[in-house]
Amino acid sequence: MSTPHDFDFFVGEWRVANRRRTDFLDKASEWEGFEAVSRASRHFDGRANFDEIVFPASGVSGLTLRLYDQVREEWSLYWSSSRTGTLFPPVTGRFGADGRGVFHGKDTHDGKDVLVRFVWSGITASSARWEQAFSVDDGRTWLTNWVMELSRP
Repeated sequence: MSTPHDFDFFVGEWRVANRRRTDFLDKASEWEGFEAVSRASRHFDGRANFDEIVFPASGVSGLTLRLYDQVREEWSLYWSSSRTGTLFPPVTGRFGADGRGVFHGKDTHDGKDVLVRFVWSGITASSARWEQAFSVDDGRTWLTNWVMELSRP
């Protein structure tokens, strides 16, 4: 069951080892790796969480705003990149009893409608894992296209 404190673990600074597919929709595409630094903060007594991630090699930054809906007991996650300055459609979901957070939403990628899934897992005081997957067949199959392994500096 999700709570307003699900993302409290994320507050502070993280080193981020990224792996992402060169083509988010092609399972045969190559993986590329790159580093990043993320800094997260807690707001609204835990019901909001904000982080900025900096990718030094590309000069790009991103940010995520996470908001907890107390009535629905679920989170909405909003992403933006410094490349566009616009918010992507949100993914919504919650953390389960197993400690995994699973979030889904709808978006487009390269002109195709996609379902998006974010999964937070392996959460400890000093590490966490985030992954993104897309589905082009209404969730029957998923292609993981970005993985972040986070660790404390």
